[in-house]
Amino acid sequence: MLKADARDPALLPRLLLALLAVAVLWPAIQTSELNPGVLLQADNRQQIASFTSAFWPPAHDADFLALLYEATLQTLAVATAGMALALLLAIPAGLLASRALSLRAASRGGRAGLWSRLLRLPVRGLLIFLRSVPEIVWALLFVRAVGLGPTAGVLAIAITYSGMLGKVYAEIFESVDQRPAHALLQAGSGRLAAFFYGILPNAASEVVSYTVYRWECAVRASVVMGFVGAGGLGQQIDLSMRMFAGAQVASMLLTFLLLVILADLLSRLLRWRLA
Repeated sequence: MLKADARDPALLPRLLLALLAVAVLWPAIQTSELNPGVLLQADNRQQIASFTSAFWPPAHDADFLALLYEATLQTLAVATAGMALALLLAIPAGLLASRALSLRAASRGGRAGLWSRLLRLPVRGLLIFLRSVPEIVWALLFVRAVGLGPTAGVLAIAITYSGMLGKVYAEIFESVDQRPAHALLQAGSGRLAAFFYGILPNAASEVVSYTVYRWECAVRASVVMGFVGAGGLGQQIDLSMRMFAGAQVASMLLTFLLLVILADLLSRLLRWRLA
């Protein structure tokens, strides 16, 4: 009776992949000068302990809670207004960058012509440019242009997220079943009607889910941009940290955590309703 070979046939590829990962990550760790041991040094441990010990109990006096409420509303307003402006550019750009509504693709079974591909290149290039610059850089530029305040944050989110949303929307429109839209186009329907009745019903769940996720990211981004003067929770956290007011920082971090949880619940609810 022959003995079965107990060796894993995928052992060698996995070993080579692990060695390749180490070969790539080790220079990156060295270049980034990562040294977790710094956190264990006596002076640093003392500074961390003294600062975090002030986190409890979180600040809850009436004046601070009123300030926290206003900062939270401003953060939500910046994220929502920025996303609304981003959608105004992302939706038409996503349609122009996608071949889902191409008449040539509908007549050739999904293959777009050369001219349609060339016409989509400028739109794709614009989306690449918009999302290539981080929102924090745009915020710094707009703070110089329009001054301190939430306006800089709104414009920064609108520019960066329009590029992100437009790219993903185009990919979603192309990934769903395009046969209903192509059938409508071949029957003489307009492109907008083909989009609303042929593409959007199949893509709605993914579009809504990704949009809510990006809104959650916009909330986080608006907090980060507050550190450069764009208002909201980030600016208040920066001020409280400068004054070593750990209790106030704790309250704002808890508020930020609550916002992320609510955004996650909203995303699940919308996905459930559209399922």
